Amino acid sequence: MSLPKLGNSSSTTSADNVKAEVFSSLSIKEMEEIAKRLRRHIITMTGKAGSGHPGGSLSAVEIVTVVYCRLLRHKPSDPQWSDRDRFVLSKGHAAPLLYAALAECGYFPVDELLTLRQMDSRLQGHTDRAVTPGVEMSAGALGQGLSFTIGITLAGRLNSQDYRAYVLLGDGECDEGQIWEGAMAAAHFKVDNLTAIVDNNRQQIDGWNRDVMNLDPFNSKWLAFGWHVIEVDGHDFTQLIDAFNQAKMVKGQPTVIIAHTIKGKGVSFMENNPYFHGKAPNAEEVEIALKELE
Repeated sequence: MSLPKLGNSSSTTSADNVKAEVFSSLSIKEMEEIAKRLRRHIITMTGKAGSGHPGGSLSAVEIVTVVYCRLLRHKPSDPQWSDRDRFVLSKGHAAPLLYAALAECGYFPVDELLTLRQMDSRLQGHTDRAVTPGVEMSAGALGQGLSFTIGITLAGRLNSQDYRAYVLLGDGECDEGQIWEGAMAAAHFKVDNLTAIVDNNRQQIDGWNRDVMNLDPFNSKWLAFGWHVIEVDGHDFTQLIDAFNQAKMVKGQPTVIIAHTIKGKGVSFMENNPYFHGKAPNAEEVEIALKELE
């Protein structure tokens, strides 16, 4: 099952109505099937490329599924539509997940996913907004997405536009000082049309966060910086949907959703295994993983 393609909708229907008719009607069961499809894409893409970051892509699948199935006001047929809601992938190494979602939405052909990391492909190892339809920010160096998204929200305020902006952060990425400079600025400027989501899978490339740079008490840090904080199971669609709906109701301060997830979710030998942060599965592992995801 693929995500609905907005480009097939009537051109006379407003963007808000298109979103309501095409996305909000999806059931939890349908979104579960979409999530499984995205996971299969991630495994197939990184396996064929022989490189990439499957672990942190798999952990955020439910988050991104909800964003593209329930939240965003967007037009795959017009990626630069000025009134679109914005989704920024700050943890840019999770590009396979974003590419899979964009392809399923109709931004480019699904078959193009198999060109991941190839020469002249539009789908590079980290996102590039100059070449890939639907990508909002070129990524690579961690820590920049929150600041970038604050700029987007402030621009919307200056232009009297009502779009919302979402940014997906990695928990290991929150070691970066720029994240906390951005957190302070977002609260100061009261950017309540901004929602940050932290993929809190407790690992980064060097191992467990608790050993590399302990983030706890994580919730308290965001509260101290003036944010509205929501904690959820990042693999539970109902909790995620409720959290995003709550975030829309918060006024006068930004919201962060701390989504507790499992690195490598859905593939038994990748789950909670730091080894697969930045290592692609080999041919045998691809076969095993795809069988598990049937």
